[in-house]
Amino acid sequence: MYLCICNALKESQIEALVRQGVRCEKEAYQRLGCRPQCGVCVPVARALVRGASPQPA
Repeated sequence: MYLCICNALKESQIEALVRQGVRCEKEAYQRLGCRPQCGVCVPVARALVRGASPQPA
């Protein structure tokens, strides 16, 4: 499922980075070569990185 429409990022991309050792959403965006635009995705990305279930916006 798409996590970030602005950057066309999928949840699976963030999950893959977490498996590689990424521990904060800022690092995940940097490793994917982008940054949050509108900010709607940040809480979901943060939850994925921290291992929590993302809450719907």
